[in-house]
Amino acid sequence: MSGGGLELAVVFLLAAVIAVPVFRRFGLGAVLGYLAAGVVLGPFGLRVIRDAEPVLAASEIGVVMMLFVIGLELSPSRLKVMRRPVFGVGGAQMLITGVVMGVLATFAGFGWKTALVVGLGLALSSTAVGLQLLSERKALGSEHGRLAFAILLFQDLTAIPLLAAIPLLGKANLVAEGGLGWDAIAKAAFAMAALVLGGRFLLRHLFRFVARSLMPEVFTGAALLVVLGSALLMQSAGLSAGLGAFLAGVLLADSEFRHELEAQIEPFKGLLLGLFFMAVGMSVDLKLVVAEPVLIELLVLALMVVKFAILVAVGIKPGKLSRRDALQLASVLAVGGEFAFVVFAEAVKAGLLEAVMRDRLVAAVGVSMALTPVLMIAVARMLRGQPVARPEPPKEPPPPDGHPQVLIAGFGRFGQIVARMLVAQKVPFIAIEHSADQVDFMRRFGNPLFYGDPAKPELLRSAGASHVKVFVIAIDDPQGSLQTVRVIRRLYPEAKVYARARDRRHAWQLRDLGAFSLREMLHSSLKLGEEVLVALGLPPAVARDHAQRFLAHDERLLEAQYRVHDDPDAVLEASTLARRELEQLFDADLGEGVLGGIAASRRSQETH
Repeated sequence: MSGGGLELAVVFLLAAVIAVPVFRRFGLGAVLGYLAAGVVLGPFGLRVIRDAEPVLAASEIGVVMMLFVIGLELSPSRLKVMRRPVFGVGGAQMLITGVVMGVLATFAGFGWKTALVVGLGLALSSTAVGLQLLSERKALGSEHGRLAFAILLFQDLTAIPLLAAIPLLGKANLVAEGGLGWDAIAKAAFAMAALVLGGRFLLRHLFRFVARSLMPEVFTGAALLVVLGSALLMQSAGLSAGLGAFLAGVLLADSEFRHELEAQIEPFKGLLLGLFFMAVGMSVDLKLVVAEPVLIELLVLALMVVKFAILVAVGIKPGKLSRRDALQLASVLAVGGEFAFVVFAEAVKAGLLEAVMRDRLVAAVGVSMALTPVLMIAVARMLRGQPVARPEPPKEPPPPDGHPQVLIAGFGRFGQIVARMLVAQKVPFIAIEHSADQVDFMRRFGNPLFYGDPAKPELLRSAGASHVKVFVIAIDDPQGSLQTVRVIRRLYPEAKVYARARDRRHAWQLRDLGAFSLREMLHSSLKLGEEVLVALGLPPAVARDHAQRFLAHDERLLEAQYRVHDDPDAVLEASTLARRELEQLFDADLGEGVLGGIAASRRSQETH
């Protein structure tokens, strides 16, 4: 195709819209859908795109954004809690698998540098496919699901220095020849120091300044600027662009803007990463793959058998899993991963790997990913007849930002009181506030408070709302409150929602949405009225009784008005009747009126 960018964008989106749902429908995953679409559109398919190199270069932005999001997930507190499974089990799996696959690569005739890259690239498993399949089977919280997540997390961590090292390995010979001198090394070190130090002291101030503008599109632009700017800085220093984005993400992992940044970057990351997988598919020489089916099958068999055996052993020994869980762990991770595509593409650019061999390895990894659902089904059937008996595992404390039980939307005076009660009972919570100044001030006291609009579905998902038991809507703006409740009710229909109401009509609207509403001034006004009555000479018990009777009366009125709140005339009539009832109650206290006469006659009968 020789058309413009608009035509190319339409073709890519059309292919993704058709291929991805079809592949997901058959349980093969979105990654393979993108790969298949790329193969069909590429120079070795229908030749819609005759040259895949420009597309591949442009689509690497998706990989950069993926690495930024991974960095955002790796807060130091989370790594500290998960250090044993991540660094112990994940490190053992990566080291053993990389060494074994690297040795096999040397037997195939590769040099040690290429064998190292190939071995470590094949040791990586698919995060996208693995987590998706575990989520579909509701196994993320199981023993093998938690360990699988830890191993995948360590693999993601390992992929960062691996991507950074590939260009250096490719240029290693230039050092001896004088082509890569100390000035280049110093330049790389200076770029990393500038990113780390500058990011640590400037990034939060940048986002705080942008957030005060109250313009979401400017915040999105700032997020993209940080991701692409940090990537460009590392690339200009001769390092991996992904390394810069990853470091920027890590620097912001503990900031109040973490969840908002992830929500802003996620749509761009998903589309551009899909474009990257399509570009990889375009780069696969189908004629070569079809001409060497036996070689591809042997590569797939060697990859899956070696990784399956190592994962079972690692799961049982350092992972302390039962044999059953270890087999299930291996069925999820005994495949290649999407990071392998990135690693092999970088290896080709660095001159460590030939394009023909890259195509063979990419084909083997793709086929192994397609076989993952089949392998999981086979292992599940094999284990179906075996009893599930194992001791209760020791429970590790969840990370501070991991699984909160309560989400507070709005952190003004109302939300702060709720938060203080939760803290006193050691109940984990997370709060979201749209005011950058308020977030900056309250985080100084150690509150788990994040910047953003709680009505955004992406922000709620990033903040872990799927694990939340109770939502507290403490937003002072009635329309913002209603919009947030609507989104929560749509995404999490089973959750309990408690909302602050400005007035009676706001309370009715919240009840229409299925939220329990509490009028913000009601109880404080009652308490003050009670104190005023005492100051005027009324006995405290009588004043308290008046307040309680008023509250009961007002709740009955609110319920009666709610049933007819769509009819203004009916609401007015209910208010008039309620006012008369309230007057009669207070007259009765004074011995006046119809109710007062009835009460007086009853008292006289009791005395006689």
